[in-house]
Amino acid sequence: MTDDISVPRPPEITEDQLIRCREMGDFRPVMFEWYKYVGILCNFYASLRADSPAVRKMPLLHYAVLVGLLNRCSRLILSNVALSHKGLFGETTAILDRCIFESVVKTIWLCKTSDEDRFSRFIADGLKTEIEFKSHIEKTVYERGGTPLVIESRMLESIENIISSSGLSEREISSSMKLPDIASMIQSFGGDRLQYLIGQKIGSHHVHGTWPSLRLYYLTEYDGVLGPSDHDCPIDVNQYVFIPIFVLQATVAFIEFVSAETDDAKELSILLKAVEDEMWNLNKQIVGNDFDKIEI
Repeated sequence: MTDDISVPRPPEITEDQLIRCREMGDFRPVMFEWYKYVGILCNFYASLRADSPAVRKMPLLHYAVLVGLLNRCSRLILSNVALSHKGLFGETTAILDRCIFESVVKTIWLCKTSDEDRFSRFIADGLKTEIEFKSHIEKTVYERGGTPLVIESRMLESIENIISSSGLSEREISSSMKLPDIASMIQSFGGDRLQYLIGQKIGSHHVHGTWPSLRLYYLTEYDGVLGPSDHDCPIDVNQYVFIPIFVLQATVAFIEFVSAETDDAKELSILLKAVEDEMWNLNKQIVGNDFDKIEI
């Protein structure tokens, strides 16, 4: 990021737009704009270069991991924007939401845990499969007489390149401790079980195609018989609220972790926290009387 690049401006939501949303009981048009803005904002902060004076000295590979995770969150949000701009593809955006949530949790865990080996564990965790795949290819080549196929040679070269980029040896990767599970990560930085249940466990329904997901998005009752749903699954307004708020929190954690000066971190985080506050305020209008007690 250079000095002549300004922070992206937030969406300009008029009172007339809000009135229409209240009248229709549908805040998706407004929340869509804030959702899109969070994706853009996340990408903007992830573009802060490692050699910027605002960034403290840290291993470049560690910084790259964090930037990669934030960029993943941003790009998946913007993919959801492209999918859902007409209010549809709720079944697909739910899958991407689950991917975004996991990247958010890993970002915050990397930034807030005191485990000095956390970055090496994160990198190694993704490479253990590559090493197993490499061993499988090499075994196949050996059993054939030692001459690899063109495709095998290409795959082995690709695996070697990705391992080399990690800065870890195959021995270090193989002997590395497993990452904690997502529930443990959330607990370690003070999150609660509800975050895990909603973001990870319920989100997993849509990734794995369990019965709750099939019944919600893929099956409809026709004259007492379940059949395929039409291609018209609406996106839920809550998808425009909670996932971007989690992304904002991960971006703040990133800023606080990499900033060279505490005052800089506070300054850079002001906008992120203001956006989160605005989204929570809008959410109060969305939920209406949902949390009022039912009179019996």
